[in-house]
Parts: sequence; structure tokens; C-alpha cells
Amino acid sequence: MALTKLDKAAQIAIRDCMGTKKKESVLVITDNKTNEIGYALYNNAIKLGHEALFIEMKERGMHGEEPPDYIAELMKKFNVVLCPTAKSLTHTDARRNASAQGVRVATFPGITKDIMIRGLGADYKKIAERTLKLKKKFEKTKIVRVTAPNGTDITMDISGRKAIPSKGLFHKKGEGGNLPTGETFAAPIEGTSNGVFVVDGSMSGIGMMGDRSIRIEVVNGFATKISGGPKAKKLIGILDKYGRNARSIAEFGVGTNDKARLSGNLLEDEKVMGTVHIALGNNITMGGNVNVPIHLDGVIKKPTVYFDGQVIMNNGKLLI
Repeated sequence: MALTKLDKAAQIAIRDCMGTKKKESVLVITDNKTNEIGYALYNNAIKLGHEALFIEMKERGMHGEEPPDYIAELMKKFNVVLCPTAKSLTHTDARRNASAQGVRVATFPGITKDIMIRGLGADYKKIAERTLKLKKKFEKTKIVRVTAPNGTDITMDISGRKAIPSKGLFHKKGEGGNLPTGETFAAPIEGTSNGVFVVDGSMSGIGMMGDRSIRIEVVNGFATKISGGPKAKKLIGILDKYGRNARSIAEFGVGTNDKARLSGNLLEDEKVMGTVHIALGNNITMGGNVNVPIHLDGVIKKPTVYFDGQVIMNNGKLLI
């Protein structure tokens, strides 16, 4: 029987991106919203000759919410864990603890069939090269400044922070990230971000911005004022459930996947080459100090990015 496009994408994820070896075991954790992708990954892990287990849980309420304890325990017992779920398990203790044990974990938050097929059809060798070059640049930089035609003008201090290259090839013990992927990101130092960023691409928990952007004013590392109509009100409502730390500037990231397109799904949107994203909430996964069970990214289109005054992206064109 011929492989479907979804089967091919699943096999690229298991064989190429995760580098899963014949004797390695694969755990697939999915939920009622994303079980078609989950089953495709499980089925293709079996086809590729791996010992595999498929678990379907109830959808979590928010990105960064923990899975049940028994699933967190199981995650430590496999070589490779794949998490196609509606809400992200990336920023959870369950994922962090499994990675610390040497498990390779890929998360696919909010994955759809289209995004799976499109995003995993990219050239991951090229994405990895681009992403690692950016990591080197990030780690030599103190001050990042981002401006954009929509009114964005913000500075963030990333000095001494480790940059994380989500390069799409997770072959070493404990490596992991999103799939599909392609981004380099770091946690700005708490309390150092100041200015305004205007989310005009898409926002986690909200979707595509359309003709009304969300304007976020930042003072000493916190989003102090959020404006922009019903979408801004919705964002405020989500953040207010988690207290002041939910408004902490958690991440600055640059997309490096040339096949990704803005679709309203942050899994894909934050990877789009020519965009940057700034996140609010949890940054503990990235080496920061804010542990709150929420992490929401906002995508900015056509940014100009300065690393210590040097332009590394001009109006959405990556110069690296």
C-alpha cells in the first residue's frame, strides 16, 4: 500500500528529525483533538520497526498545563517521545524531567494535517545550519532591538543567556523541540525588556490577527498595558487567570523555516522565516526564572532586528 502524504511526514519526523534507531522505543502522547496525527505517528513507528505505545488523553486546558502523573512517569521510560497535542507540553515539568533523563522529546502543539505535511517537507539540514548560525549570533549579543512598520519598538537584554536552536534534528540524548520546527530563541533577562511590541501575525490562544493587531506596552520586563479591541480583551482575560508573572517577557525568537506559512497556528507561525516572536509567561524551560503554567507567543511581521546595533534582519529579510 502506497504511503500517504501524512505517512511520509510521520516517517520524516521519526526517522530523520528524531534519528530513531531500530532498537529504540517510541511513545506517542496525543489527545482527542489531534489523535489522527498521533495515530499516524504510532502506526509509522511500528512500520519502521520500533516498539511503540500510543496514549490518548483528555485535551489540556492551557498551553503548559501538566499531563497526568502516570503519563509523566511513562515519558521517562522511552527513548523517543512524540507529543502531538492540542495544547503544548513543551513548557511542562513532565517534558523537562523526561529530557533530563536523556529522552528525546518532540512536541507538536496544535498540529493539523496540513501543517504536518507542509512543515515536515522542509530541508532540515538547511534549517539546522541557519538556526545554529543564529545561535552563535545570539550568544555574542547583549541588547536586541526590534522595530516593525506596525509600531513595534522594543529592546531586550539577552546577555549571558543560552540561545536554543530548535533545528529539527534531535539525535543526541536529551535533545528535543517542536516539530515541525525552525527557530532560534532565548529568554531575555527578567526585568530588562522595555518598549512596545505589536502582534500583527498571530497570537497563541487567540489565532490570526487579521486587520486588528494587539499592542503590548512593556515596562521593566512586564506587559503593563494591552490594547487592540476584542482580541486584546481576550488575551487580558487569559493572562489574568495566572497573575502578574503571566505578563513577564519570556522569550525572543526568530523563525528559520522557509516552508512554514502564517496559518493562525503558533506551532507553524513562530517558525516562519522573516518573522520574529515575543512570548509572555513561563521561561524556565529556556534558562529563566519564571515558572508559571502559561506561555503565549506573539508573531511580528516584517521586523527589523538589531543585535548590539548590527542589523541581522531588515524588514523581514534574514541577513545571516
